[in-house]
Amino acid sequence: MKQVGIWMMAGAMLVLAACSSSTKVTSSWKNQDAGALQPQSKVLVMALVPQKEGALRSSMEQEMVLALKQKGVNAVSSVQEYGPQAFRNTNEKAALKQIRQRDIDQVMTIVMLDKAREKQYVPGRVAYAPFSPYYGRFWGYYNWRFNNIYEPGYYTTNTRYFLESNLYDMRDRKMVYSAQSESFDPPSAARLAVVYSQKVVKDMVKQQLLSSNK
Repeated sequence: MKQVGIWMMAGAMLVLAACSSSTKVTSSWKNQDAGALQPQSKVLVMALVPQKEGALRSSMEQEMVLALKQKGVNAVSSVQEYGPQAFRNTNEKAALKQIRQRDIDQVMTIVMLDKAREKQYVPGRVAYAPFSPYYGRFWGYYNWRFNNIYEPGYYTTNTRYFLESNLYDMRDRKMVYSAQSESFDPPSAARLAVVYSQKVVKDMVKQQLLSSNK
């Protein structure tokens, strides 16, 4: 009986692991001429997401700013610098003028490429333990069988986020870094922002855009 319980617990842990949320950088690119970001450089973080994802925008900017600052970068949020309507209905010339006025050296954009919902069927569970102590009594046996032997399957809805971060040097307005990621079923916008920012910053360290010593 003890061995059966161990196997059932192991199976449940595997199911939970398979269904848990995850975020990973699926691809990234760095301009070979780009050097590491300097501590004195000022980086503006701009999240571009649909209006209905307003909470995600704020969280994304805040968490990316925090992650960059932990690596010694002088990062700022576009919402904090320019407000929630930053650069809306503004042409390129006017936007670049505002950026220069704030002494911004680089701009990092975070764009939601797609958000997909998908249904997944979770099959029911059938268990068998011939040495169960409930075999000796009718009601104990019936009740145990009714509640434990069969659990019906069900559908669950999962959400996938596809995000892209680009880093631009404002001296020549060229891209120096780009990373695409996929996030599976994050528990909240706040948690997605935290994990995503950490993953991208870790990749920037790998690409030698950020120091690994901080």
